[in-house]
Amino acid sequence: MNRTRQILLLTALTLTPALSFAAGKICDARSYGAKGDGTTTDTRALQAAIDACTAAGGGTVRLAGGAFVSGPLEIKSNVTLEVATGAQLLGSTTLADYPAAVRMRQHTVQPLLAVTNADHVTITGGGVIDGRGQVWWNYVKGVKDAGVLGTDHPRPMGLLIDHSHNVVVENITIQNSGFWQVVPYYSDHLIFRNLRVLAPQRGAPNTDGLDPFSSSNILIDHYFSSVGDDNIAIKSGAIGSAGPDEPSHDIEIRDCTFEAGHGLSIGSELSGGAQHIHAERISFKGTDQGIRVKANRDRGHDISDLSFKDITMEDVRTAILISEYYPKVRPEGEVAAAPIGRLTPFFHNFVIENVTAKDCDWAGVVVGLPESPVKDLLLKNVTIQAKKGMDFAYAQATLQHVTVKPDSGEALTIDKTADVKILP
Repeated sequence: MNRTRQILLLTALTLTPALSFAAGKICDARSYGAKGDGTTTDTRALQAAIDACTAAGGGTVRLAGGAFVSGPLEIKSNVTLEVATGAQLLGSTTLADYPAAVRMRQHTVQPLLAVTNADHVTITGGGVIDGRGQVWWNYVKGVKDAGVLGTDHPRPMGLLIDHSHNVVVENITIQNSGFWQVVPYYSDHLIFRNLRVLAPQRGAPNTDGLDPFSSSNILIDHYFSSVGDDNIAIKSGAIGSAGPDEPSHDIEIRDCTFEAGHGLSIGSELSGGAQHIHAERISFKGTDQGIRVKANRDRGHDISDLSFKDITMEDVRTAILISEYYPKVRPEGEVAAAPIGRLTPFFHNFVIENVTAKDCDWAGVVVGLPESPVKDLLLKNVTIQAKKGMDFAYAQATLQHVTVKPDSGEALTIDKTADVKILP
């Protein structure tokens, strides 16, 4: 058994007690004054139910048979939040209900749901958690840098898991957050399973589905995402970070379906690095990108041991995008090498295997920095049909049984700065 699977097995075993323990006390939200009528703001009643379960040593806070409107809530250790099938937890649409806060080292507002310094937390139930983010999307319309934490137009995340451990989010729909939707931050031993994260494709800026940030030992299993930004974006460390930053590592992503969105991304904020990330059996349909690894000289570190296996794509704009020039894909004209520093990205040891893609705009691009080329990239058993072929620059790659079928132009464009070996 490899290291990743050992860690994930340990994760599953560690999390099992949380489910049985939290089932002990039932704190029905209506017993604490919640109306669940879709109009009354139930924040105080819902937090009282959470606090009562916590005081009892743990239990289940149950929301059933209604639509519960709430501002920010803090879910504490040994608590299960159960939003039952047919029930909804609705984010308040009153901006003033979200107090200013420092989260993820940035000035922002409180998320709708926060799990902070907690252990053994579960969010489940079959229902819907809806941030009702339209009011927030309107708030930042036309605002420069609205997608960055710490702006003067902050928006609430949907679920922030902050410095917490042994958290399960399963059998639930999370949708329409004002900002990033599900964000583990400096947290570990996490399971996201049978999870749906949704937002409109247009007009819902920065509604990333699931963004692990400096987090580790994570299983993402049977996750469906159709959103207005990255379906998954694995991050670590802010742009221009002075450090220290921890990496995101040991993450397994499997049996997922992505529709609207920007695909499966590693980056772009990678100042702490990212290692041992493995994705398999992923279906992309209509996403802007498929597999995307992105950084730049102001937000990089060691990014290594990434694998993507058994992938299907249809109607994807760019099938494979690996670039150290984000937000650009590649530079214009000649590029000079820069001094290597703490934030220089190092992309190496990537495997992309068993990929079938059709009706794409661009088969892909792999472009590193002159001072830090992409190294040890293997593409194996890859077939891509696209309007245009695949480009390589400042990269060392091996292509084994790779077929690129462009509608026009060259299948492969290999710059003089690239070392690409083509094997049958």
